Amino acid sequence: MAWIDRPDDKEFAEQVFANDRQNTEWLRGLIEEHGWLGKSIVGKEGADATFLLVQHSPDLSFQQYCLTLLEAAVLVKEAKPENLAYLIDRVRIAEGKKQIYGTQGTHVDGVIVPSPIEDEANVDVRRKSVKLRLPLAKYFAMMNELYKTGPAK
Repeated sequence: MAWIDRPDDKEFAEQVFANDRQNTEWLRGLIEEHGWLGKSIVGKEGADATFLLVQHSPDLSFQQYCLTLLEAAVLVKEAKPENLAYLIDRVRIAEGKKQIYGTQGTHVDGVIVPSPIEDEANVDVRRKSVKLRLPLAKYFAMMNELYKTGPAK
């Protein structure tokens, strides 16, 4: 959603996507050489940055590959479980599946709403289990406030 506040600016969106592609290729080389860039290698901020670059990669196969690496990194406390939740949801949505943690949204009538969620009745329990700090409704209310899209429905 990097360009969400400029949805009609096609030139800006193209530049964002070009940057994401370039970042993917750069990061792919680093991960091939060093493995997942967890906090013991690049520090907490670097580990978060690694996740963000993967999360915004336009290459689904790269995201799927990194998902397995991130899962292993979370098990040994080299990465945050909340980052894993975001990537799981991003990959599932790209694969045409329902998300698990409710981290991904879409625009409906000018408002950001959650993309389809598997077992939505229990999503807040799952969110809490991976240290996502807000329940689903509060998270999307915050997103709509942040991007000035209006209240979540």
